Amino acid sequence: MKKTIQIISVIGLLSLPLSAQKITLEGSTTVLPIAQKAAEVYMKKYPSSNITVKGGGSGIGISSLIEGLCDIANASRAVKEKELNNAAKKNRELKAHIIAMDGIVIIVHPSNQINDINKETLQKIFTGKTKNWKELGGADKKIIAVSRDSSSGTFEFFTEYVLDKKRTRADAIMQASNQGVLNFVANTEGAIGYIGHGYVNDKVKALKYEGIESTKDNILKNKYKLARPLYMYSLKNANPDVLKFIDFIKGQEGQAIVEETGFIPLK
Repeated sequence: MKKTIQIISVIGLLSLPLSAQKITLEGSTTVLPIAQKAAEVYMKKYPSSNITVKGGGSGIGISSLIEGLCDIANASRAVKEKELNNAAKKNRELKAHIIAMDGIVIIVHPSNQINDINKETLQKIFTGKTKNWKELGGADKKIIAVSRDSSSGTFEFFTEYVLDKKRTRADAIMQASNQGVLNFVANTEGAIGYIGHGYVNDKVKALKYEGIESTKDNILKNKYKLARPLYMYSLKNANPDVLKFIDFIKGQEGQAIVEETGFIPLK
């Protein structure tokens, strides 16, 4: 009789569903479309997985990873030394995984006559020295600068590589996401902003930067000067399920998703 009970118990345990592989991603809104689509495809492929994807900005994602609040930090910039130091204090070691390439694209309202812009002009616009499009050969219309907020990796990249770390003008319209910048510029004559390559559509006009278009080929060959890698950060000793998901994104199927979402695959 005892043997029978033991057999039934084992069969009962075998019939229970496998525990879900819970993975949480947080951070960059630039990486967000890639992460969301990859999570959707991955969960269909591996039904026992349970993936949550949040935005918030690169800085928030990296901070959450360091604090143990997420498993993967999506980032459109490299981790900072102070973030690495903070992680070390908590006995956490971060590992960078490049999952795609991107280019920051300067966008204006479709009615704008300007087609090309350079670093010097952008600096003057976003620091408040140039305030009307007529100063640049355009219409007599006030320039409305639209920027990402300070928690964004895109904001930090733009500030470092375009503004040379100069302060963004006080009257700039700050947006929490690439989509927010896109929507504002698309609906506001005189507006200028910057977004990730994957967000560009025909509702806005993409400008050449220093005479070069932000095409896939130009970004991959580093001809476009605002090209950058996109990252997913994990802990060095991350759960194998976390690394498996990142490997999926870096693999053939994941890189097809990168291209499908408008970004640049690694190969």
